[in-house]
Parts: sequence; C-alpha cells; structure tokens
Amino acid sequence: MIRKATVADVPAMLEIYAPHVLTTTNSFEYEVPSVETFTDRLVSYTKQFPWLVWEENGAVKGYAYASLPFSRPGYRWCCEVSIYLAPDIQRKGVGKTLYAVLEHILWQQGYRTIYSVVTGTNTGSVAFHKKVGYAVFAVFPNCGYKLGQNLDVIWLQKQSNIGEMPTEFPVPWTSVVENDEKLTDILAIFSLS
Repeated sequence: MIRKATVADVPAMLEIYAPHVLTTTNSFEYEVPSVETFTDRLVSYTKQFPWLVWEENGAVKGYAYASLPFSRPGYRWCCEVSIYLAPDIQRKGVGKTLYAVLEHILWQQGYRTIYSVVTGTNTGSVAFHKKVGYAVFAVFPNCGYKLGQNLDVIWLQKQSNIGEMPTEFPVPWTSVVENDEKLTDILAIFSLS
C-alpha cells in the first residue's frame, strides 16, 4: 500500500535509512539524522513535494520523496527524487511502483525534469534508475569521500514530454493530491487502489 508519509512514520523511515548512512556510501551523510532533524526534513520538503511510504501489514517498508536540487527561481521546474527500501522488499517491483506514483504527481505539479543523484559505487541504484527511464547525463569524479573511499557522483535525469514553455511555477503537491481520495484516484491509475 502506498500512502502519504506522516511524522509518525519518521522512526520507521530512519530505521530503513540508518544502514545506508552507517555502512554504505549510498548516502553522503556521516551520521544518522536525529528524529527531530528527519522530522524537520519531512515537514519542510512536503510543503512543496510528495513524500510517499510503502506499507505492508502495518509496517513501513520503504519511502520515496522529492526535493529541490537548486534554489534559484530559474530552476523551479526541476526536482530531485530519492528512494529507500527495506532489504526484504528490494527487487520486487516496489521501487518501480513508488517511483511511478511519485513521478505522476511531480508531472502533474508542473515539473519538467526529475533528477536522481547516485553515488558511483551504488551500481544497483544506477541500474534501477536506467530501468525506469532515467539517463546518465553527468559524472563528477571523486566528488565525495566516505568510508575511506573517493566517490564519484552520477546525475541521472528523466524529462517530461511537455513541449511548450512553462508559464507558471509548479504547484505544491497538495494541489494535486488534495486528500486521500485524490491519492486513491492516482493509485487506481496504476491498479494500486
């Protein structure tokens, strides 16, 4: 089941995220964020962007969200997406489904380009993004350092097929997903309701 993330989900999401911070180069954070910091992140991002969770049997098993990659107004039609899944649901189509719903909302908001920024050592994530339609467009060699390694950073992108020039900034995601019924309508598009 896909639903909107809530503050009550923060501990479960941190449990999924913590191993990426502590034992991998998938995240460039060195310390696991506190509950308060992660809650602030969720509240801040969801003013404009969707943050969705995948829930099974009452337990959060994964999440995906979008954020702003650049701050200046001319970049407003771009966003960045991230996804984290519990190990037991990886490679089962959950990530593909979460991204499909997330991207649908972002396109409806008015975004034109979606980025994903992936550590070069995270070959599984690069392969996943290519499989769901993202293309590598930039590699920044030795851009980061973690766990005793110099790390490349790979930028992937997916662009909308809207041809005309935008006339308005993207709307907040709550304009697209005004309530749970609207989210149910979106999930029905993907046969998930």
